[in-house]
Amino acid sequence: MRSQPHVLGIVLAGGEGKRLYPLTADRAKPAVPFGGAYRLIDFVLSNLVNAGYLRLCVLTQYKSHSLDRHISQTWRLSGFTGEYITPVPAQQRLGPRWYTGSADAILQSLNLVYDEDPEYIVVFGADHVYRMDPEQMVQHHIDSGAGVTVAGIRVPRSEAFAFGCIDSDESGRITQFLEKPAHPPGTPDDPNMTFASMGNYVFTTKVLVDAIRADSENSDSDHDMGGDIIPALVEAGMAAVYDFGDNVVPGATDRDRGYWRDVGTLDAFYDAHMDLVSVQPIFNLYNR
Repeated sequence: MRSQPHVLGIVLAGGEGKRLYPLTADRAKPAVPFGGAYRLIDFVLSNLVNAGYLRLCVLTQYKSHSLDRHISQTWRLSGFTGEYITPVPAQQRLGPRWYTGSADAILQSLNLVYDEDPEYIVVFGADHVYRMDPEQMVQHHIDSGAGVTVAGIRVPRSEAFAFGCIDSDESGRITQFLEKPAHPPGTPDDPNMTFASMGNYVFTTKVLVDAIRADSENSDSDHDMGGDIIPALVEAGMAAVYDFGDNVVPGATDRDRGYWRDVGTLDAFYDAHMDLVSVQPIFNLYNR
């Protein structure tokens, strides 16, 4: 049996969620209730914990009280075994300022990386509805030899203009990372489909740290993971794509395999709830 590599999880949970107002009037976007009993952040935490990744830092910022409380009360792990899921607010370690972007959030929290000294770092978003086994993506990253691996979901090319899009070659290396392009690229095996970025990344630790530090010195950067860090690594030839369609979760049905929803607007939030209410729902919260 192959031993599991040392992995640190960083969950980006600082989203303000303006497009979900009034649901975000008093809470951060990842703390918005979903499905009657859950919060949006529960999906990514469930995915990571079920993969055996039990050292997780949740980077928070906007209106984070209910999110912090939910994590501390719902996601308790044993501190005696070195396991933790801990919310980390902006600590202002680099001066009197808040996070200026998702990459800056990691820059200001690099002490967590140095303390843990992992081989790999998974950087996942906190506000999507889906089921995934991240361990399969981490293993794909290790096997590929890439510096960063980006999770991509296949969407019709005609609809891909709303996403960050991945252009890759047949080996899986990313050749371009395009933010909401007017003319999205096809996939190597299907010109009518496009890889849309899911906002989930696996990094070899040194690659992430070096990229974050280099970006911090660029005054023209927005210090954003998808907008700055990933394109820079693509240009350096260090990025690969992971096809979410290859991810197999035990108990998943053909109906909900590959299900992923970005619930960043009220309409999308409503539609995702409607996916739950049929006799045979498109997405089954109970994995059966």
